[in-house]
Amino acid sequence: MYGNLPPAVRYLIVGAGIHGLSTAWQLAAQLRASGLGDGSDVVVLDKTGVGAGASGIACGVIRNNYFQPAMRRLMAHSVSVWESDPSDFAYHPVGYMQISHEAMHADVASIYEQQQAIGYPSTFVEGASQCQAYMAGMFDDWQAEGITSILHEHRGGYAHNLAALQGLAAKVEAAGVRILDGVRVTGLDLAGGAVEAVQTDQGGSAASSSWSRPARGPVTCGRCSTCRSGSASATAPVDCTRIDRCGATGSCRRAPSRSTRARSLTGPATRRRSCTSTPTLPCTTRRASS
Repeated sequence: MYGNLPPAVRYLIVGAGIHGLSTAWQLAAQLRASGLGDGSDVVVLDKTGVGAGASGIACGVIRNNYFQPAMRRLMAHSVSVWESDPSDFAYHPVGYMQISHEAMHADVASIYEQQQAIGYPSTFVEGASQCQAYMAGMFDDWQAEGITSILHEHRGGYAHNLAALQGLAAKVEAAGVRILDGVRVTGLDLAGGAVEAVQTDQGGSAASSSWSRPARGPVTCGRCSTCRSGSASATAPVDCTRIDRCGATGSCRRAPSRSTRARSLTGPATRRRSCTSTPTLPCTTRRASS
């Protein structure tokens, strides 16, 4: 997981916790599925290492038990991902139970109704005597008092935090993503509401000590012979029919979309000087001053 900063990167993710690694894993899969790239277009940076932050000390509970209705389908999907590879994710599908006193009864009932609406399997038990009997059926020495509702989710469970992250990191790297440990991000350069450069304690180039990307998108496709040969330059226009890969400057047949913007680590930002709104007409880019 160690290595030098690459000369260019299309997608940069800061942080190798559960969110950063999940993003990298899914992004690599989507790029490959869409034919727009693969994991080699993605780099993950972490100042220490995988799971060194909050993800590495999280309790590891996997559940669909949140009060926000908008979370319901998202959490059901998340549980499905954990279930897809219990071994690599160090996941134990033992279910999840919320055992509550009366003050929480209405809220827990609402969660149950939302779960049933999407077909998420759970059992809701109401009433003090019914709750006592339900729990005693699983734990014969159950003694808790004042329990008036139980929401038993039959999916979900728990995962060992660091082991799960290491398993996820292995999947990320198997997809071709580079995870670079020991690289601290020290700042972001913003221009026009977009990140124009990412600065690290290791720099990105001798000249700027930052990673710079084109502020208005790449201008070559990475698939034609010119792009693949590396002969594209900042001064020689490149006639490409697709815009989704590298960050050299030139002319293009189609304006690049926000989702296909590249990052260049080796020089000043490239800014689009003029561009038509008609996709079939060329837009011209030139090197801007740093």
